[in-house]
Order: sequence, then C-alpha cells, then structure tokens
Amino acid sequence: MSEFHRIRRLPPYVFEQVNKLKKHARDRGADIIDLGMGNPDLATPAHIVQKLVQSVEDPRTHRYSMSKGIPGLRKAQAAYYDRRFGVRLNPETEIVATLGSKEGFANLAQAITSPGDVVLCPNPTYPIHAFGFIMSGGVIRSLPAEPGDELLRAMDRAVRHSIPKPIAVILCYPANPTAAVADLDFYREVVAFAKKHDIFVLSDLAYAEIYFEGAPPPSVLQVPGAMDVAVEFTSLSKTFSMPGWRMGFAVGNERLIGALARVKSYLDYGAFAPIQIAAAAALNGGEECIDEMRGVYHRRRDVLVESFGRAGWEVPPPAASMFAWVPIPPAFREIGSLEFSKLLVEKADVAVAPGVGFGEHGDEHVRIALVENEQRIRQAARSIKRFLAGADKTLHNVVSLAAHR
Repeated sequence: MSEFHRIRRLPPYVFEQVNKLKKHARDRGADIIDLGMGNPDLATPAHIVQKLVQSVEDPRTHRYSMSKGIPGLRKAQAAYYDRRFGVRLNPETEIVATLGSKEGFANLAQAITSPGDVVLCPNPTYPIHAFGFIMSGGVIRSLPAEPGDELLRAMDRAVRHSIPKPIAVILCYPANPTAAVADLDFYREVVAFAKKHDIFVLSDLAYAEIYFEGAPPPSVLQVPGAMDVAVEFTSLSKTFSMPGWRMGFAVGNERLIGALARVKSYLDYGAFAPIQIAAAAALNGGEECIDEMRGVYHRRRDVLVESFGRAGWEVPPPAASMFAWVPIPPAFREIGSLEFSKLLVEKADVAVAPGVGFGEHGDEHVRIALVENEQRIRQAARSIKRFLAGADKTLHNVVSLAAHR
C-alpha cells in the first residue's frame, strides 16, 4: 500500500535514528549525557507553578477556553512587547496565543499556502520552518542561514527567478540551530525588500531572552512599517523554562493574525485555561527569573567551550540561544553529521543533534544543547577526549564496516 500524499513529502526523521541508539544504550545500562534535544531542564519558576495550581482549583477554568487565547493573556503579551521592544500591539487583532511557536508556524502555513507557493527559508533551520509549508503544499527555496548581504542577495535572486514569485520569507534570529543573531539594520533591509516585492516576513523569535554578549536581540516589528508585512512567533518554552506547557504567540500583521486565528478556531479551543492564566502571570511577573536562567545558560556555555576545547574539539561560543553550532572534528568530516552523532552515542555515551536534520547545508556540523548541568558537560568532555584519542581506530572500523555492506 502506498504512503499518504503528505507523508510522502516528508523525509525520514533523522533525529529518530539517534533517539533509537540512545534508547538501546540506556536499555543496556549506559549513562547517556543527552545534549541533543533543546529540552530545557531548569524548573519552571515557582510563582508560575503556584498560579497554575491556584487556577486549576477553580472549576470554572475546566471549561473550553478560547482558541486565540484568553484576553488577559493577550494583554500580557502586548505589555511584554511594549516593555521589551517598544512595539505597540492590539491584543484583539494583532495577537494570537498558540500551542507553542511550532503549532503557530504549522497552522499559519495552512492558512496562507496554496499548492505550489514558494517560500524562502534558511538552510539549515528548525525543521518546522520548512516542513510546515511543505506539508501545506508549498515549495521551499533555500537561503543562507547567516543574516547579512549574502542572504539579501539570495532573496533578490529568488524573487527574480522563482515562478511563481515567493509569498513569504522565514527568519529565525537568534537562530536554531546556528545561534546566529540579527541586528535592526538587517531587519530594516528585509522589511524594505518585503514591502517592495509584496511578500510576507515570518520571524521566529523563540530565543529572544537567551543572549550572552551585546545588546538584547531585537524584534523585526521594531522596524517602522514592519507591521504591514510581518508576523513574529515567540514562546515561553525557553524564556520561562515551560516547554511542556506548550504556550507561545504569533503577533503582528492583522491580516495574517486573522487568518491564523480563523484556522485555529476550527482546530482547537486553545490551551487549558489554567495554563493560560499562569502564562499571563509569567509575562507580568518581572525579569528576575529570566535573568537567573540566562545566567545558568551563560555559565554552561562557557564550561562547554572551555572543557570541549581542552578535550580537542573546538566549540565556537554562541552569542545567544541555548545551542552551540559546532563543526564536526576534521577527522570525521567525511562521514557526515548523522554517522558522527551515532558514533558519539555508541563510543562516548554523548548525544548531540546531527546538523543534517536541520537541512542538507548543516551536514558538516552538529548542534549541542545546553540542557545538562556544568558537571555533566565536563563529564561529556572527558568522554569525548577519550573518543577523539581513538579516532583513527574508530574511523578504520567504520570504513571497514561500510565496505562489507
């Protein structure tokens, strides 16, 4: 029996291969240090949890909620954007609460994509950026992942040579997986280009509050006129260490927000109301807990760079996000990121995310998540030092095995 049409458009899930190896290793008693998935390990701040508990005890909150988010939550997000970015948003028409930014991207793709529509997307990037549109019948044209002149030139070529003309460009800064950061000058160029050529800008700002050097990452909506063409997605998953709560937002252009809200009204009733109430408390609750978590990630980043460097694997220090985007050690470059990631699980008891899972242009890198404590990161570095010391023997075995297949 043939696969369903939409499933045929999806490649095999690369990360699942590493996940299976992790499970097999743990089943045989291995202590795997998992730096693969960007799954925050820090506790959700106590005042947010307390608000959830208080709210869930009220039986009125157990009823159906609102698919676009309760008014208090949307007002809290508007207040956050005003404080953080100086951007004024109308909570009624320019904000939708989403079940995490991932759901928001996927449902906006459904809302605006016709079969064959072209969307411009960085490569490598977080998979939903591309596959949300692929599943909706769109076609992806890849852009360089780094913000700058090369990306802008690629956008210009795409508009001149793509048939049909692209409908949207996706941005993600601080970037997942590369940790690249964009500035307002870059956003100004993108917004001017988008307005000139009548295309939408879809910005993923999930890592806005995890930064280590320089000014806080800006929002594309800070650019005058950006509201005419842009929607931005944010998430509480990393900012407040609330990944399992599934709470995010889409904000910006009224037409796009209206389209997303209409699609969502057919698909869900929004998050459980106590979660929305607690999320509003998070956004209204001050900056102290955000600063504390940012400090934890900063210290972990420094330990990762220092300890892996001493182990013989140079890690470029990320300026933001909870990830390091790390070139594969030269001796292993030819086997690619997936096979290298498998070897790390099998030989070093360390899991990372293969770069090819974020796009073919990521295959010379792996993504390392800052989701283990400093002691565990140092333990991983010691294992990797031993692994690299036996690199010649390991590679010989890999080549011999491949030759006999």
